[in-house]
Amino acid sequence: MIAVPPHATTEIEVRLLLEAIYLQYHYDFRSYSMASLKRRIAAALPKLGCVTISALQERVLHDPDTLSALLQFLTVQVSDMFRDPPFFRALREQIVPELETYPSLKVWIAGCSSGEEVYSWAITLADVGLLDRTILYATDINPDALAKAEAGLYPLDRVATFSENYRLSGGKRSLSEYYTAAYGSAAFSRSLRSRVVFSDHSLATDNVFAEVQVVSCRNVLIYFERPLQDRAIKLFADSLCRRGFLGLGAGESLKLTTHAAAFRDCAAKEKWYQRC
Repeated sequence: MIAVPPHATTEIEVRLLLEAIYLQYHYDFRSYSMASLKRRIAAALPKLGCVTISALQERVLHDPDTLSALLQFLTVQVSDMFRDPPFFRALREQIVPELETYPSLKVWIAGCSSGEEVYSWAITLADVGLLDRTILYATDINPDALAKAEAGLYPLDRVATFSENYRLSGGKRSLSEYYTAAYGSAAFSRSLRSRVVFSDHSLATDNVFAEVQVVSCRNVLIYFERPLQDRAIKLFADSLCRRGFLGLGAGESLKLTTHAAAFRDCAAKEKWYQRC
């Protein structure tokens, strides 16, 4: 009998699980980074009471609630407001002057998770007087994350970090002007949420839905294999108007992607690019 290495069996199980999720629910994780998926699924197994990935696959196929729980592990859930403050400082100092020339603005925040990025954008645009003429499209594949983002509620013990990041990003006001504290949570202003459209959208399977002046997709592409990275960048290029802006995460780059020629460096150190 030929012995199959455990790592090979694990990869087979992961690929079968991803195929089952796609066929049953149309969530497509098949082009996500295998190394990242293995770690996330391994973390999910004990939490979901499964000994093997095959057992998890059986539960996912027959129980949509198991899929909902698994999505909390498979999708990006970690963020902070004004994460990587130099990114938002570059937005204020280098991108906003050109955005001010538009009579109205559309901004797509792809992979918005639980909303910290969304409120960072809304507050920055409010600071510079652009929020009232902006629509922010906040999209994610995880419905639970979208619900949290739309609620705009965050534990008060996170606000100190949010406030420091806001200051480092160039914010001149007190962040407390944008939220109300109650019952251990910070509830961000309805005036911010009123400019946001929250919607389900998958970079793996869905298409362009609007022409926008800015796309912000940060710390999402690092979880994709190269073909899915290329697909996402093409979506962004097709969505952006000429001279529109694309913002990526600190560990991400357009280099080596098949659509890099559609962009030029704008504030490359801070991961800002402009559509040619």
